[in-house]
Amino acid sequence: MLVKTEAIVLHAIKFGESRLIVDMFTREVGRVSFAVPIPKTSKGRLKKQYFQPMTLLEVECDIRQRDQLQKLKDARLLAAYASIPFSPEKLALSLFTAEFLCHALRAEQQNEPLFVYLYDSMQWLDMIETGFANFHLTFLIRMSRFLGFYPNLEDYVRGCIFDLRTATFSLQVPTHRDFLQPDDAQRIHTLMRMDFPTMHLFRLSRQERNRITEVLLHYYQLHIPQFPELKSLDVLKELWT
Repeated sequence: MLVKTEAIVLHAIKFGESRLIVDMFTREVGRVSFAVPIPKTSKGRLKKQYFQPMTLLEVECDIRQRDQLQKLKDARLLAAYASIPFSPEKLALSLFTAEFLCHALRAEQQNEPLFVYLYDSMQWLDMIETGFANFHLTFLIRMSRFLGFYPNLEDYVRGCIFDLRTATFSLQVPTHRDFLQPDDAQRIHTLMRMDFPTMHLFRLSRQERNRITEVLLHYYQLHIPQFPELKSLDVLKELWT
């Protein structure tokens, strides 16, 4: 079946001497893996630079349900980034986001609202000039809504704990260990008030930001089977003061 769709590149790895294996999340068919021939000249239609993480593409592909690797017939840039490739901080955020999505969307089917959220998030990061240090925190907590485990705010009161398994606030300590003490629970409550236009108003130290990042990734590990430690996290932890 021939499909024309918008796509976000998640990951690309060289396969043999003449091909790339490229994972993308597409608007029309969800997560798809492609076998892409490496162009031998700069005149090739499928340019190697198109397959950098989080690149936004328009693609034409031949989808066959029984094939693990699909055939990519054509690709072109959907929206070229103006600032992300030239900002070390934004590039680190982009690479962290790509690695995170590789695991969070391991088997994600067609989900147009999620695709729009990812597309708009990257466009926002590219557009904003300052005050984006909390981008990944806002991105992670809001993405949980699309995956079915967005925290429930209804029962929050100061001094409560946050149950990571049930995604709820409570005054009762659960019998398991997967919960946050009141200080961290309050950070989650604060985080849920953030969105991209207002995230610059929430001033966090690097220590606080790194702690929230670790908590959020642990949260995802509890809800997504075999979610690993992220290699890009160490770089992200060194950003800002």
